[in-house]
Amino acid sequence: MTVNITVVYYSATGNVYALAEALADGAQSEGAQVRLRRVAESAPASAIAANPAWTAHRQRVSAYVPEVSHDDLLWAHGLAFGTPVRFGNIASQLKQFLDTCGGLWAAGQLADKTFTGFVSGQSRHGGQESTLLALYNSAYHMGAILVPPGYTDDAVHGAGGNPYGTSHPSGPDGLLPPQATLHAARYQGGRLAQLTARVHSFTTRATAAFTGSQDQGRAQAAAEAGASRATATPVSAAAAC
Repeated sequence: MTVNITVVYYSATGNVYALAEALADGAQSEGAQVRLRRVAESAPASAIAANPAWTAHRQRVSAYVPEVSHDDLLWAHGLAFGTPVRFGNIASQLKQFLDTCGGLWAAGQLADKTFTGFVSGQSRHGGQESTLLALYNSAYHMGAILVPPGYTDDAVHGAGGNPYGTSHPSGPDGLLPPQATLHAARYQGGRLAQLTARVHSFTTRATAAFTGSQDQGRAQAAAEAGASRATATPVSAAAAC
């Protein structure tokens, strides 16, 4: 079957974008329909203007890479998320978008999708693995199916050997990913497409009945949650957190 893959990323100067493009190419090479989407920029204009590479990249992609929407997640059978490393965690821009997906999560609309991640940071030991592990926390809550590259192909070793996801240490000069790393990202995208197709082609009478009961349960839970919100006393966002 033809599967849909949405590649969502945040990139300031273009390193994560390069990985996202390669991963999307890999998924397409396996016959998947692919949407490449960026999350909205929330950094101050003064910070962007102070970095010529950041300014140039933003101008370059804003014209032809659409911003991600919830519809892009609903459309997809598989999801790939890319982020820079920020103190061993995901970038605030990507986190801000994920935080808007609570309604989709509550309705069970992100469950059973495949999920993989990729990152870039300045140094090899500056938190690239911990950033991927932090990103995957969202997948656990969604009920998504993790598809890391593991050590399943020589391409992973050629890019530094990160089994959690393709990662690129850009160095102090912010160098773009080399061909070996882009090759690993393409492999990761192809693997995501392949395993997504396998997951969605595996249907028996038992799994179909199970999925049907899940869908009914999710619809009922979503309706009950909506009714509860409609009658609840409004509270501030800060109080709700």
